[in-house]
Amino acid sequence: MNALALIATTQSLIAAGDIVAAEAALGELADTEGDKALMVVLEQLPPKDILAVIREYDNSKESVINLLVTPDQFARAVVIEKQYKDVSRTHLRGMVNAIIFREDADPVEFLNAIGDLEGGSEALADYFSEKWGRIEAFARSGTFDSGAEDGDILSETALLANAYVKPRVDEDEVADGDWMQLAWLLRKECPDLFVEMLMVLRAKARAHDLGQGEDAEVEVEEDDGKMETSETDRGKATPAALEADEESAI
Repeated sequence: MNALALIATTQSLIAAGDIVAAEAALGELADTEGDKALMVVLEQLPPKDILAVIREYDNSKESVINLLVTPDQFARAVVIEKQYKDVSRTHLRGMVNAIIFREDADPVEFLNAIGDLEGGSEALADYFSEKWGRIEAFARSGTFDSGAEDGDILSETALLANAYVKPRVDEDEVADGDWMQLAWLLRKECPDLFVEMLMVLRAKARAHDLGQGEDAEVEVEEDDGKMETSETDRGKATPAALEADEESAI
């Protein structure tokens, strides 16, 4: 099967909801024609279709798609994951952990790719949504100890200053391939993105406390007022492919 035919078949299977068959078709291409052939196909698939496959991760088996997806492809998929409206964020956390912490990956390269897109900090805030207090403690004290959660909420300026200070906990102490290690890497290697993410996370927490739903407009409080998330987001490059994906298979 040539690349164009496989792309059409994959998209049809995804649209029909048969993600297992779509992944199998892509895996068969890698088996018969090699990883490079699959990478060519992945480059031509829209972000929504790559997302449909990789978010259905299964940690009991190895997925060739998860192993070959590039940081840019992954980032474009991650920023539209919210369209699934998965309140638990289980799929988001699962696919982020599976891909960013895969054996051959540079996690920071993936984080930078996410941060460079509009909506990237929001996607990361969704990933940490159940750990807000622990992330605040880490931002303030450099440790995830629950006892460090008590204290004043730091301003954005103070957060930035803290983020450039080496965390008190070493990476090997939190190298679990999960949220603690991701938070550590964000603060240590991408401090601006770490603070940006935390500001969005705070705004989401406020919206939740006010009884506003997942679709509520998120505002980020700045030291000198308020700005829309899109104005404070490090990412300014909206993926062109997303504009063509409004009628998603999601």
